[in-house]
Amino acid sequence: MNTENILQAIAAAEKEAAAPILHAHGILAECKTGHRDVVTEYDRRVQNLLTERLSAAVPDARFFCEENDRHDDLRAEHLFIIDPIDGTMNFVRRLNHSCLSVAYMSRGKLLAGAIYNPYVDELFTALRGGGAFLNGRPIHVDEAPLSETLVVCGTAPYNSDTVSQTFRLMEKAYRASLDIRRQGSAALDLCSVAAGRAGVYFEMALSLWDYAAGALLVEEAGGVCTRLDGAALPFDASRPSILAGGKAAWEELRKLAAEKS
Repeated sequence: MNTENILQAIAAAEKEAAAPILHAHGILAECKTGHRDVVTEYDRRVQNLLTERLSAAVPDARFFCEENDRHDDLRAEHLFIIDPIDGTMNFVRRLNHSCLSVAYMSRGKLLAGAIYNPYVDELFTALRGGGAFLNGRPIHVDEAPLSETLVVCGTAPYNSDTVSQTFRLMEKAYRASLDIRRQGSAALDLCSVAAGRAGVYFEMALSLWDYAAGALLVEEAGGVCTRLDGAALPFDASRPSILAGGKAAWEELRKLAAEKS
């Protein structure tokens, strides 16, 4: 199966697996590492359905998933990186701003990704070297400077040691841009950047399943996606900082992040 067919399989699996999210009721959240880090039966149900469908499409596939601690070899020939519900707290609180995110890697190289927002039926897809798309139409990052665009960001809620650093940079970004949005889904924030809705996105610590598909989307949409200091993003089990955007806004925010005060 070629990469384009694998992407089609990801998209089909995401659309099927979105049904439990849209019809959820009586949602009960369980704490994982703390009161902000929660999981629901729907996260597990969606993840199980995705792994089942993708295993059928690619029989020798391996998986690196947020839930159930399934973290297979990241250097596998066929690896799917899955966040079944990115924005779980939004889902629990009925904010209707969550998504399914799946990336495909082969021997450590990110080749395809799809992010599906079932609430508004938006499917973002990207192939390495093939561009980025929203519901089949090409998308591109905003090339405007920071002063002419919005900033989206996350607060790394599972990493309390980053709070002061996060809010210092948020203030700098607010003063330098049109405004700031904190929406509660890293994957959808990266989609907003890829589609030119926001100029730049940052967060102090993020897991691979949160950013793998979105990072490819931003790059294929003509943007830059790195750590806050401009270094390359690692595709491993660490929790790096992230900075993504059009080149102009990305460079301006990178410089703001590097300032000592």
